[in-house]
Amino acid sequence: MNIFSWLTNRLSSRRALSRYNRGVAKTKKRDHQGAIVDYTTTIEMPETPADLKAMALYYRAVVHVAAGDDLKGVGDLDAILAMEETLINVKTMARQKLARIASRSSRS
Repeated sequence: MNIFSWLTNRLSSRRALSRYNRGVAKTKKRDHQGAIVDYTTTIEMPETPADLKAMALYYRAVVHVAAGDDLKGVGDLDAILAMEETLINVKTMARQKLARIASRSSRS
């Protein structure tokens, strides 16, 4: 890998992390739509590392559920479980969130 490729990859990963962090800040402010846009952008960036993409999917799922859209939240959590390179703890968090959604749905 030449220096230009290395630098480009490094800067691209930083942009993805920066966008993810913006989503986290918007989540804390309960700006659901803004957070979803930032997480979606992070997920769609081709240079986003797999672990960051999984975390963006997880938090986008959390925001979807908080906004009342369980179906989209479940879709994101299922996408995490389908990823091969996802960290085990992210998959565990996704399974736990799915169980909470299912438990809440069965009580309704």
